[in-house]
Amino acid sequence: MLDRQPVLEGEHVRLRPLEPGDWEALFAVASDPLVWEQHPAHDRWQEPVFRAFFADALANRGALVTIDRATDAIIGSSRFQGLEEAGGGSVEIGWTFLARSHWGGRWNHEMKRLMLAHALASVAEVRFLVGEANTRSRTALERIGASLTDRCEERVMAGGTVVPHLTYAITREGFAEGPLALR
Repeated sequence: MLDRQPVLEGEHVRLRPLEPGDWEALFAVASDPLVWEQHPAHDRWQEPVFRAFFADALANRGALVTIDRATDAIIGSSRFQGLEEAGGGSVEIGWTFLARSHWGGRWNHEMKRLMLAHALASVAEVRFLVGEANTRSRTALERIGASLTDRCEERVMAGGTVVPHLTYAITREGFAEGPLALR
């Protein structure tokens, strides 16, 4: 069974379960409107909207904060959610965001590598759902070896807007042969 709230350590980042006391530091990262510019929930930088996101993350018990190991500062978060048992098992990794100071590869790649290695030890596939128009996240997923599938889901965002989300996936085999594999 997949532990959705592990502690994962890499060279640059440490991931640990989200705690109520993380609110201030995580909101400091999330309050930057440019972090959410291409995201379907582009208003998540606003405190009431982020407060609902944070409460949901705590309630679903799959959220991890991302900590820069060089500074010990919280720089973002991600989640394991939607665990499915059928077909060898599958879990979604998503709701990921990082401070703009940590965009550009190393932190996101390491965070995803750690999460993928952890998840794929228990499930056969990891899914990523991304808003169709979110080119920044789609490009990041392709760079880590995720493949676009034919699955699409419409998600209702705050305010009732329906946004098509595309599904990307990485299997155990794809991860072992992909750009994040440890060689």
